[in-house]
Amino acid sequence: MNATVSAVAVVAILTCGAGAQPLDKQLLDQVGLDQNLDAQIPLDLSFTDEKGRTVAIGDFLGERPALLTLVYYECPMLCTQILNGLTRSLRVLSFDVGKEFDVITVSIDPGETPSLAAAKKAEYVKRYGRASADRGWHFLTGRKDQIERLAQAVGFRYQYDPETGLYLHASGIMVLTPEGKLARYFYGVDYAPKDVRLGLIEASQNKIGSAVDQLLLLCYQYDPSTGKYGLVIMNSLRIAGGLTVATMVGFIVLMLRRERRAKPHGTVGPPA
Repeated sequence: MNATVSAVAVVAILTCGAGAQPLDKQLLDQVGLDQNLDAQIPLDLSFTDEKGRTVAIGDFLGERPALLTLVYYECPMLCTQILNGLTRSLRVLSFDVGKEFDVITVSIDPGETPSLAAAKKAEYVKRYGRASADRGWHFLTGRKDQIERLAQAVGFRYQYDPETGLYLHASGIMVLTPEGKLARYFYGVDYAPKDVRLGLIEASQNKIGSAVDQLLLLCYQYDPSTGKYGLVIMNSLRIAGGLTVATMVGFIVLMLRRERRAKPHGTVGPPA
């Protein structure tokens, strides 16, 4: 099962699990999340933030990477699972929303209002529990044409089902570079903190993160087919071998130094 199919399967499982009417298969076939890696999102897209101010997507980019989520605030189940899973992952990261990166959450329902966005923001900023999130996690609403342009740019295919009154959509989050290019996709409703961290570091072009993170990026590589970071065996073996050699050399040097210190510098005999 590839990542896109898996993301759509989550829609069917969660929606049916919520006791909703059966999904329209024709509509469901049009739902997905396609990877448009390295594609540029339009920075001039106009939305309204949770305070009722007109903003552009580009207003939240330029300095640091961002996570992008497309949901809707009155979604009965799946969107809550996406935001809950994201928050769980963010709470594990040492990076702070609003410092090392931003989060941009956009409603795909053009009928939703800034007051709904504000209520959702208050809920998740409180759940996340770090003060910097108030300035770094943005909850947006917008017009249908702007939402559709953003969705098309990122490969987010969704449909409105008039029979159920629900928006059918895939589950996942995206990583944006500071320039607004799509760097990584993570699917499902649970996002491994390691994957999110490495994705943000790569999107920032290594401007955030530690020396240990740089070492991890030599061992782990993003796999677009799964939307996850996997271990690169050969690189890991090379690094492990290098560390072993370095440890052995260090041990030998230490032993030689101890041996020199232990040797007598010469003896003085009795006078003739």
